[in-house]
Amino acid sequence: MATPHIELNDKSLIAKVVLMPGDPLRAKYIADTYLKDVVQINGVRNMFGFTGTYKGKRITVMGSGMGMPSIGIYSYELFKFYDVDTIIRIGSVGAYTKDLALYDVVLATSAWSESTYAKTMGVSSKKKLQSTKSVNRAIRNSAKKLGIPLHEGTIHSSDVFYRINGDEYKNIHDKYGCMCVEMESFALFANAMATGKNAACLLTISDSLVTHEATSAEERQNAFTRMMEIALNAKL
Repeated sequence: MATPHIELNDKSLIAKVVLMPGDPLRAKYIADTYLKDVVQINGVRNMFGFTGTYKGKRITVMGSGMGMPSIGIYSYELFKFYDVDTIIRIGSVGAYTKDLALYDVVLATSAWSESTYAKTMGVSSKKKLQSTKSVNRAIRNSAKKLGIPLHEGTIHSSDVFYRINGDEYKNIHDKYGCMCVEMESFALFANAMATGKNAACLLTISDSLVTHEATSAEERQNAFTRMMEIALNAKL
């Protein structure tokens, strides 16, 4: 049965594993570039979702939108009402350290946040939530076979994109060990906890708060292929 945000009635058309970029056009790019026998499974609010096959394996790709409230809605509905087992977020992220360069790929082993999302959900009052270890292992193995280096560690999931204090990232890096910043993973990990499902997060460095380098919107949509291929080839 359709939900308020996903129009699909037949839940069998959504795969057990979902790759979830923030940008719905990145979901379309993945479907167009990598998947065969593609069926569009959502278009509500232009939050595109597609199911197809990759090397014979059924995969769904669907956008999440920006921020924890948005991914919170879509990931919860997929977990709870469409019987999805695993969601891998594949997104862009800003570096908090000069050790991360543009296009480097990051595996988030945990997400720290100031957000009250998990507490409001009734899941946890903790400010740091873990991704699923078994999914992380599959991602590591996939990256190793593809010869793609991974940076691993804690990321910052922020409620805001623009901060008045532009140097606050330095304190967050030093105090909480956050290597980079995005806006979604903490909520995804909370929803996985709430539903007893699995969640992981692969990110590509799109900009640096240290060096002030940045990629373009087109590059973020179409050029972050290494994390896509790692996720697609993970054996789950």
